[in-house]
Amino acid sequence: MDRKLFLKNGLGLAGIAAIAPVLFRAEDLLNRSPEQVTENSSALICSVTNSETAGPFPTITPANYVRTNIVGDRTGVAFTMNIYIMNTNANCNPYQGVLVDVWHCDKDGNYSQYGGSQMQPTNYTAYNFLRGRQTTDTAGLVTFTSIFPGWYQGRATHIHVHVYKPDGTSLLVTQIAFPEGNTSTNAVYNVNVNGTSYGYTKGMNGYTYNATDNVFSDGTSNEMSTVTGSLSAGYTLTHTIYVAGSSVLSTQEVSENNFTIEQNYPNPFRDETVFPIILKTSSKVSIELYDLSGRRVIKVIDRERLSAGSQRISLSRNQLKPGMYLAKIYIENSNGSFHETMKVLVK
Repeated sequence: MDRKLFLKNGLGLAGIAAIAPVLFRAEDLLNRSPEQVTENSSALICSVTNSETAGPFPTITPANYVRTNIVGDRTGVAFTMNIYIMNTNANCNPYQGVLVDVWHCDKDGNYSQYGGSQMQPTNYTAYNFLRGRQTTDTAGLVTFTSIFPGWYQGRATHIHVHVYKPDGTSLLVTQIAFPEGNTSTNAVYNVNVNGTSYGYTKGMNGYTYNATDNVFSDGTSNEMSTVTGSLSAGYTLTHTIYVAGSSVLSTQEVSENNFTIEQNYPNPFRDETVFPIILKTSSKVSIELYDLSGRRVIKVIDRERLSAGSQRISLSRNQLKPGMYLAKIYIENSNGSFHETMKVLVK
């Protein structure tokens, strides 16, 4: 069975698209004024990224490949992947502490751990290149150092991703698509046409574009990445994946929530806003406010011991300029350390 036939037959395993219409992604808000966000607050719906087949070459025992650099013995154009995982069950905030597996083909279109068959004649069963696993940080981010993927018949350039809870429960299997174009400003075109000195010799003759790819032919709206860079400096991929995870973002999964964090109100605010927190046990609580460049602008409360029950933590506007901020809320108690991030808007 060739790869294209396998993928076509395997589409029945691909998940149904999104659980709700995507009117505005979380990152779309960063380009909107507080007034625009307020006007469209009822339309702020985030949805799970499309599920896709793991394909014929999933990683064998992925827990063995916890590493950031996945290049192995492969050569090619330098490539960095920045992948963010967001939780649709927590207001599309960053999902910390989940496992992210990635794998992709080399510049010639071959996968490690497989081969010696009609599907992939070159035998790489004894190799483990271009596969890796990382755990998301507080921003929901994992980063991998790799080489720019090649392509093979029937498939556009792509990356496979599998997201798990810390206990190994699968959250989503998906794939990442690449922007297309026929000029040197497009990474896929530039690497394959102008990257012969890096070993990319296939060119674009016979390339399968996203629209006719069996996996991406149903659309790539929530699987399309952003790719920047050059042949000499290398390319960087940035992509956000949305999964339906636990309702509380934490550094560990817990069987029963021991606190509740609600959205601050009013939001947006002019003079003062309140962060409502309900604690089931005495906890140390910290709230820090950051601007969109990642600079901390204020500590609202700093590891203050609060008793069990309903708590209302106030934030006065003071010198805060109008715009969007990120409030990072940390809770420490006998059950562990927990973290959640929410958007705060100042009029």
